[in-house]
Amino acid sequence: MKGMRFTPKGYGGERRGPERVKREGWKEQGVLAVAVDDDRLTWPERELVRQLGEKLYGKRAEDRRHG
Repeated sequence: MKGMRFTPKGYGGERRGPERVKREGWKEQGVLAVAVDDDRLTWPERELVRQLGEKLYGKRAEDRRHG
C-alpha cells in the first residue's frame, strides 16, 4: 500500500511565470513591479519609473558607479 502524498501549499503544481506574478500582484494587491528597461514603455514612462525607484529606494548600484 502506498502512503498518501501531501504537498504543502506553494510547493509543486504549476509554476507561475514572472509576468503572471507581476500581473496578479497588481490586480490582487496593488503592487506594481516594472523593469526600468521594459521595452513596452516609452522613454518618458521609463524615466518616470527610474525617478520613482530612486525616490523610494535610492539610486541603483550600477547608477552609483557611473554617476
